[in-house]
Amino acid sequence: MKPNKIAALATVSVLALSACGGGSGSSGGGDYPSEDMEWTIAFGPGGGNDIMARTMVDIIQKSDMYPENIVVENREGGSGATGWGYLLGQSGTGYGISTTSGSFLTTPLQADTGWTHEDFTPVGLLAADNALLLTAGDSGLDDFESWVAHAKEKGRVVVGGIGTINVDYILHQLIADAEGYEIEYIPYNEEGQVQTSLLSGALDAMVSNPGSIMGQIEAGEMNPLLFTGPERLDDLPDVPTGEEKGITDLPSMPRGLILPPDAPAEAQEWWIDTMKEVIETDEWQTYLDENQLVEDVRWGDDFTTYLDDTTAALKETLTRVGAL
Repeated sequence: MKPNKIAALATVSVLALSACGGGSGSSGGGDYPSEDMEWTIAFGPGGGNDIMARTMVDIIQKSDMYPENIVVENREGGSGATGWGYLLGQSGTGYGISTTSGSFLTTPLQADTGWTHEDFTPVGLLAADNALLLTAGDSGLDDFESWVAHAKEKGRVVVGGIGTINVDYILHQLIADAEGYEIEYIPYNEEGQVQTSLLSGALDAMVSNPGSIMGQIEAGEMNPLLFTGPERLDDLPDVPTGEEKGITDLPSMPRGLILPPDAPAEAQEWWIDTMKEVIETDEWQTYLDENQLVEDVRWGDDFTTYLDDTTAALKETLTRVGAL
C-alpha cells in the first residue's frame, strides 16, 4: 500500500457497511444473522491484516451477503492482544469476528493474554502470507549479500516489524542466526510506523508482507533483499528466497477468520458457507494475486488442527532462539 493510502486511513476507523438483501451464503436456520456485526482488526491501518479484513468486508458488502451493517474497527495494541481480547469479551455471541495473523499464536506464548487460539471459534484459514526483508532505498544496501556484509561489520543491527514476539521477529532472528550477525528488534503496532522508522534511519531493516510494501519498492523508497516464501515473486524475479540462501523453515502469516468463544453453531456454519463464496469471487483472487498470498484453505476443525500444529512449531522456534 502506498504512503498516501496509508495516511488516508485513520488509526481507528469505523465503516458502517449496509447490505441490501439477505445473503446468498446464509444457512444454519434460525434468525442468524439479524444484528450488526462488529469486525475487529487487531492491528493498525495499512498492514497485511488490515488489508485482508477490509478486502473481505468489501466483497461481502458489494455482494449483499450480510443483511445488516458491518462495523470495522482497528483495535491495535499489545501485539494483537487488545483486539483479540475485545473479541474474547464477546463470548457466546455470533456478532463479533476478527482476522488472524502470526501474533494470534505467538502473543499468548510470551504474555499473559488470558486467551489462546483454542478459546475462539474457528471459521477458516484462507491464505498464507510470506514476507520481504527490506532496507531503505538510499541505504546503499540493495541486495542480500551487501546487507549481510553490512550487518556483520556493524555487529548488531536495529531491525523492526509488527508485534513483539511475532512472525516478524522470528524471521529477523532466523535470518540473523543463519548469517552470523546480531539484531536489536523494535516492535511496532502498525505498518506505517515501521515504514516511517526505516525511511528515517531509525531502523537498518524491516520485514513486511509484499501487499503492504510493493508501492514503496516500485517508487525506489525501499530495497527488497530476500523473500521468505517457497518461490521467487513474479513481480520481483531478482529477489532470492530464503531457501536459496540456505535458510529453511521460515514461517508465514496464517491469514484466517475467527468468531468469539462459544459462538452459536449456526453463526459458525453461516460464516464458513459465506467465506466459501467469498474466496470464489474474482475480487478475492485478485487480492491474492496482487498481495502475493498463497491460497491455503482449511475450514472449522481443520483450521484448529492447523493452528495447533503451527503454534507448536512456533513455540519450538522461539525457545530455540532464546525468546521463550
